[in-house]
Amino acid sequence: MKSFYRPEIDGLRAIAVFGVIIYHAQLNILGKNLFQGGFIGVDIFFVISGYLITSFILNEFKKKKFSLIHFYERRARRILPALFTVIILSIPFAWLYLLPNDFIDFFKSIISSIFFWSNHYFYNSGQLYNDGSSLIKPFLHTWSLSVEIQFYIFFPIFLIFCLSFFKKNILKIFFFVFIISLLFSIWCSSNYPSLSFYILITRLWELFAGSILSKLEFDYGRKNYKNIFYTFPLIGIICIIYSFIFFNDKTFHPSFITLIPIIGTCLIIWFSNEKELLTKVLSSKFFVSFGLISYSLYLYHYPIFAFSRITEFATGDNIKKALVVFAILFFSISTYFLVEKPFRNREKLSFKLAFRILISLQIILSLFYYYSIQKNGFKERFPEIILKNLNPIEGNNKNYVKDNCKEKINDFCVLNSNAINGSVFILGDSHIEVIKNSIKTKLIEKKYEVIPIIKYSCWYLPEFNKIDWKTKKTKDSCNADNHEIIKKTILSKKNSIIIIGGRLPLYISSKYFDNQEGGIEWSDSKEGDKFVHTKNKLSLSDGIKISIEELLNNNHKVILIYPIPEVGWNVPKKMIIDMPKNKKFINNFMKSYNLTTSYDVYKNRTYKSFKILDSITHKDLYRVYPHTLFCDNTIKDRCVTHNLKDIFYSDDDHLSIKGSELVSELILDEIYKISLTK
Repeated sequence: MKSFYRPEIDGLRAIAVFGVIIYHAQLNILGKNLFQGGFIGVDIFFVISGYLITSFILNEFKKKKFSLIHFYERRARRILPALFTVIILSIPFAWLYLLPNDFIDFFKSIISSIFFWSNHYFYNSGQLYNDGSSLIKPFLHTWSLSVEIQFYIFFPIFLIFCLSFFKKNILKIFFFVFIISLLFSIWCSSNYPSLSFYILITRLWELFAGSILSKLEFDYGRKNYKNIFYTFPLIGIICIIYSFIFFNDKTFHPSFITLIPIIGTCLIIWFSNEKELLTKVLSSKFFVSFGLISYSLYLYHYPIFAFSRITEFATGDNIKKALVVFAILFFSISTYFLVEKPFRNREKLSFKLAFRILISLQIILSLFYYYSIQKNGFKERFPEIILKNLNPIEGNNKNYVKDNCKEKINDFCVLNSNAINGSVFILGDSHIEVIKNSIKTKLIEKKYEVIPIIKYSCWYLPEFNKIDWKTKKTKDSCNADNHEIIKKTILSKKNSIIIIGGRLPLYISSKYFDNQEGGIEWSDSKEGDKFVHTKNKLSLSDGIKISIEELLNNNHKVILIYPIPEVGWNVPKKMIIDMPKNKKFINNFMKSYNLTTSYDVYKNRTYKSFKILDSITHKDLYRVYPHTLFCDNTIKDRCVTHNLKDIFYSDDDHLSIKGSELVSELILDEIYKISLTK
């Protein structure tokens, strides 16, 4: 097989990167995102990489010129300089706009990317790629780069081993890896979709699809196909465009259906011919030019989109969106000519000098990451009103202190066991978690035993399972078995007080919040999970009502916490964007600053929740209305998010420390009323 430049492959790269960029840009036409399956562009890159890398190794090995060190050097020169450039240019924006914990997470993602482990970092941190919050993670896209580099590290060794000992069976080995990886990806996507998306083993079949093409070409050559075969590249591009348009976040991917764009890519690579129409188009100067800068385009587009969203720069403004696209192009072209090309030139930049530069940058970034942890994300960048009310939920706050659990019942922590005033159960999700952190100390001081039972994104519903929106399978963290254990635990404690609450409007509607004034929760790109009765006999509203009545009828006192007003805007981040950077002017700024949402939107959002909770009547039922603290109070018909001294939210829907303290006082008032009835 002769090694020669194929311009149509650069054109194919352009198609791939266009798909990815349009997907992440979230361009909306008639209420529907354009190229909602554009993420498939990454899979096209994988096939191309497998093809080109295998071709290079086979040719070099045949000429007896292959050097593993030289191969790794070429990959490092190709990948790392541009990556470091994008990272360095992103740091000032992170410094200005990312809260302390977000800043630390930002550097964790950087470190994981420069050490080629970001796919595992994002999976282990629970970051769903198709979740709306992923759009504001500047380096989430480096997961695919880590997958490729992991492939580059092991594949040359694997191939050289096969060439040395199994030369006649290499194609069979390639097909075997392809099939095993494909089958595993199908199973994994159905059972563990996030894991399947990120890891190398479920992507190997895509890379090996390119390797198979390369080996076939090396052994048999690509024939000069004519007539009917000229249509195959067109069929290939149709497969790719079909995937861009009709795949979406619900598509099980990578899996069997991913064969559509993979086969399409293979058809183009194998059957492209200079006399064929698509090959001519892809080989045109326009597509080749974008193909040459496709790596820089891929690197830049995600952080630029992320920071434009974080700063709300291009929200709803087409002119500003155009400026964002122009910035992506400008930086990509500049980096290609000023960084990528010089670093690839071994004559202008020696191996030793390139190595020293790249290693030095790795060390500097690693030291800065370590220093940022020691400095708690450089908290001094922001005013006290922001810092003192950051999220108290574990995982979002390194200063969160776990419950001092010395005793357990059914794996649930019991605080202040055998207290003289009885037991208080706190049931709920993360909305209740922040309140629990505020109220538990006061309850212990009042000599109550406290048993927190917090299940994130879960409402207490015996005989109900929460069904994952994508896999349609029961969530391990929120199912009928767990609820049954919770019920038995509660019923084992007689005459207890049970505090119940959570994000009921989301569970009822399965839709994330839009304040209709520009604040759309970042998770709105996916629908919510659904609660389903195990025997399909009860509706969600009936299940909520029956579960609470059961507790009341067993001589428990129940305090219902009605829905906390959602905001849509991440309040601390929104304030950071809006407030002056000079701290001297912040006090005056706060006097005139109002970040509020519509009370009518809150009432519409929570109408069904109120209806369900209001329908429950019992002498031992008590109610807490958090919205009375924030809505139609300070400002008529508006729900406030802050006052001059405090912000009431830690993000777009969770209360801050101060906000949770205010709601805790309402709960304590109800507990005081209960104590008077004893």
